[in-house]
Amino acid sequence: MKTMDHKSSVRERVWAELLKVAVPDSRFHFDFGSFIADFDGGEAAIARLTAHPHYRNAETIFIAPDNCVERLRKQALDDGKTVLMTTYSIKRGFWVLDPARIAPEMRLFASTLDGMERMGRPVDLADIRQMKPVDFLVTGTGAINHEGVRFGKGHGFFDAEWGMLHALGRVQADTPVAAVVHDCQVLEEILYPDVFDTVADVVFTPTRTIEIALPHKPTCNILWDRLDPHMFDTIPPLQELKAMGL
Repeated sequence: MKTMDHKSSVRERVWAELLKVAVPDSRFHFDFGSFIADFDGGEAAIARLTAHPHYRNAETIFIAPDNCVERLRKQALDDGKTVLMTTYSIKRGFWVLDPARIAPEMRLFASTLDGMERMGRPVDLADIRQMKPVDFLVTGTGAINHEGVRFGKGHGFFDAEWGMLHALGRVQADTPVAAVVHDCQVLEEILYPDVFDTVADVVFTPTRTIEIALPHKPTCNILWDRLDPHMFDTIPPLQELKAMGL
């Protein structure tokens, strides 16, 4: 079976189970190809994550713009951590949420996709290059196995974000990555990662914390000859990275 056919098959099977526990999105309803859903038990999964040393030891965290980690963005701000994230729009760019600049009563709003653009500040890659390194990255995903191999919506956004941050020297091969998922998204089977796929170090579900023994982290930065031209055309940071010669 071809890799793309395999990934599509896995996604469709997991999405059928996720439909039973997912929280719909007002923009996309249950179109799991358009967003990463929150789910029943999401609070417990985040509680497991925030108790983990990767989170406790982090000062700067990249948190994907996924519904299942919205409450994590709020908690990170309350805990005094700097949050780096991307917007959810087609013109995907980076934003920083600084807890020192966001009043406590506004942090819930700031943690949402609409609020972050009002309460945070946009940053380009030159700004990110001057920031402290990212200590921890957190994402939702579509499916994941016990080796930390994850399949998202199929767009490759998180892997591109890792590639850009790696090219800038803000993450390294040992920078931990976490995935937050429902138990039904964890598979007992082999998944086949590509060279640019970012494997998780740890998986948090409502009932389990799954530590990955040998997570694979891409060190290839952005593979320009394999990048979807549509991604390049619609994601300004990729255009900026290319102009930087990285």
